Amino acid sequence: MIGSSPRPHPQSTEGLLSAARRSVFVVFFAQERRFLLFVLVAFLFAAATYQTPSVAMWVGFLFAGYAAVGNDSIQTIGTFLASNREKPWWLLWLFVGGIFVLTTGYSWAVFDGDVSYERLSAKGFAEAPTEFSFLQVAAPIFLLVLTRLKMPVSTTFLLLTAFATKAKGVESVLLKSVSGYAVSFATAFVVWGALGRWMQDRWQGPAHPLWRGAQWITSGLLWSFWLQQDAANIAVYLPRSLSLAEYTAFAGIIVAGLGMLLYARGERIQEVVEEKSNVLDVRFATAIDVVYAVILYVFKVQSRVPMSTTWVFIGLLAGRELALVWQGAAAESQDARGAFKMIARDVLYVTTGLLVSMLIALAGNDTIRAAWLGG
Repeated sequence: MIGSSPRPHPQSTEGLLSAARRSVFVVFFAQERRFLLFVLVAFLFAAATYQTPSVAMWVGFLFAGYAAVGNDSIQTIGTFLASNREKPWWLLWLFVGGIFVLTTGYSWAVFDGDVSYERLSAKGFAEAPTEFSFLQVAAPIFLLVLTRLKMPVSTTFLLLTAFATKAKGVESVLLKSVSGYAVSFATAFVVWGALGRWMQDRWQGPAHPLWRGAQWITSGLLWSFWLQQDAANIAVYLPRSLSLAEYTAFAGIIVAGLGMLLYARGERIQEVVEEKSNVLDVRFATAIDVVYAVILYVFKVQSRVPMSTTWVFIGLLAGRELALVWQGAAAESQDARGAFKMIARDVLYVTTGLLVSMLIALAGNDTIRAAWLGG
């Protein structure tokens, strides 16, 4: 018929779709080529060193240090970064790095060279590894990949489970972490359910300068409490009692990694924080930090069993976001459907991390494999 458009040939349509898919992969590899090359080199380095324990423990620690801090930065210094965008990165680095040295240095001095506040003396983690499997050394590399995908996964599960000498230790960590999610969700829902609307109405316009000081204090306390829980995740590769030289290397490597992280402003995973309602305002960020710090401190006092602070943080954000939607105090673009979608996505991410960590533990840890599979 004159004037009608020709019907697309099925093969040509299929060819266009195929070309589009290829284009997506080409763009992805072009954008991520440096990171993918780094991951490949890291896996090769892990394969080349895991059979030499004295080298493997530092290689694993090096990977774990940057991966753990990079992924967990959203929990502790994420709101701090979000509300201090105008500050120079090196100033934030001096503050965060200084607290790291003071916190871990105190533990090292008081607990006979142990930087984990005796978290690694809990059942199943008290013995320092004397030999390593490839997956134990490479586990942090998987965490780096998940971090690149903006997935806030549990570093506790992903790193500690690979080294557990007793299955009961992993089960205790899982139970404490899940209970942490429930407690933080309920606490946040109650706090912001009661005060969310009041905060929204009261905290309008520019914040008083004193709020900036308050946020730096609360962020410092939160960062310290987090380290008291999660330093175990990166120290698990090392002897349980570090010499002065070993502690200096431990602290120096982590502080350098923090500098890289702060220079990059948290990288992509920072978006997990910044997409939530009212986290760029110093007053709202301070409120989040205070509630989170209190919850972490309570769990720290409760027992020495390590726990996933990621689950606690995700529970806190979920309860807060749901309460704000219920109060009608959430961001203008946020509704109940969007809040539930966001919560479900974050839970999916941490659950994915849990499943990956379980697979790594089964494949790389003979004790866990025998306990869970009977082999």
